[in-house]
Amino acid sequence: MEISMFLEPVPVNCLDETQYQGKNTLGSTIDIYREKDEFPELENVQLALLGIKEDRGSTDNKGCSDGTDEVRQALYPLFNHWKDLKIADIGDIYPGNRISDTYYAVNQVLSELMKHHIVPIVIGGSQDMTYPMFQVYEALGKLVNITAIDPVFDLGNDDDTLNSSTYLSRIILHEPNFLFNFTNIGYQTYYVDNDSIELMKQLLFDVYRLGNIKSNIELSEPLIRNANIVSFDMRAIRAADAPGVRNASPNGFDGEEACRMTRYAGLNSKLSSIGFFEYNPHFDENNRTASLMAEMIWYFIEGFSNRQDDFPSLESSDFRHYNVQLADGKETILFLCHKITGRWWIDLSFMRADDPRYERHHFIPCSKEDYDQAMRDELPDKWWQFYQKLM
Repeated sequence: MEISMFLEPVPVNCLDETQYQGKNTLGSTIDIYREKDEFPELENVQLALLGIKEDRGSTDNKGCSDGTDEVRQALYPLFNHWKDLKIADIGDIYPGNRISDTYYAVNQVLSELMKHHIVPIVIGGSQDMTYPMFQVYEALGKLVNITAIDPVFDLGNDDDTLNSSTYLSRIILHEPNFLFNFTNIGYQTYYVDNDSIELMKQLLFDVYRLGNIKSNIELSEPLIRNANIVSFDMRAIRAADAPGVRNASPNGFDGEEACRMTRYAGLNSKLSSIGFFEYNPHFDENNRTASLMAEMIWYFIEGFSNRQDDFPSLESSDFRHYNVQLADGKETILFLCHKITGRWWIDLSFMRADDPRYERHHFIPCSKEDYDQAMRDELPDKWWQFYQKLM
């Protein structure tokens, strides 16, 4: 498919080379869609920037379709340290006649990119764009994991139309259902009702309060390592660091924590798409949020450049194996630790080994803290949760 039919070139106001002079900036080294008849050659491209200028699905943040240019203007002057990476900026998807037309365009563009093993970096628009990102995976015939960094769950009401506050419900209820796991990082309890929290538990989803993650940001690494899709709501970042959203919260992650999490996403060899949503330039102050978002994308690229294929294999000699038998003698848990990256996994490969849909879900990303918990004769929550999912 010729995806250029869905895309418009990067606006001229982003292409002022006096703003990113020098041979080593991103703006001067990546392949940018500049002219209508000069769409970038995608052969060997590994990462593709894609703007989405759509906010009709936003429930309370109109104007979040207007931020792609500001993010590019902040991103292009940053230095490119990855000469072996081929990156393209393929321009913007503009709103269709109906919002369903935009969803279709997003789906088609992402499908084509991922078919060629290109990881899309989606910039802008409202967070309901996570839904067409999710739909891309339906054609792959495998179950998918989504991690949302978000102060709320976006469940909405059953009878609500698809929008930025209901997209998660639509994903959960989608038929056929191919969502294996959903993880929320950073929900703020005063924005989330008890019924929603209880529902997340009943669905065996991973949800982590803001305070729990901020106490040790490294706890987010295995949660992000388990994702095929990461959806980052810029409202998850505190207003002091990211004022460019409507109703920005005084609490949230700080800018450094946000960059660390996007670097973790880049390092995840399982992840095949990421989106940054809800940035609204009309509320920004001195382009502070645009600059942070650009740095988050920079850190994602930096992580991507350091990817190592450390997904477990029981036959591989690259892993140390640790068997922990709990005192009751009923369960023996096998942990694997990669000798080079030092990343930990729990093995559940004895379950549903004959079902290809679960192929990459038999190994659960975890941390050394989970191993230490098992050594204290405590069953790790991750093991029990995924055991129930695979039953």
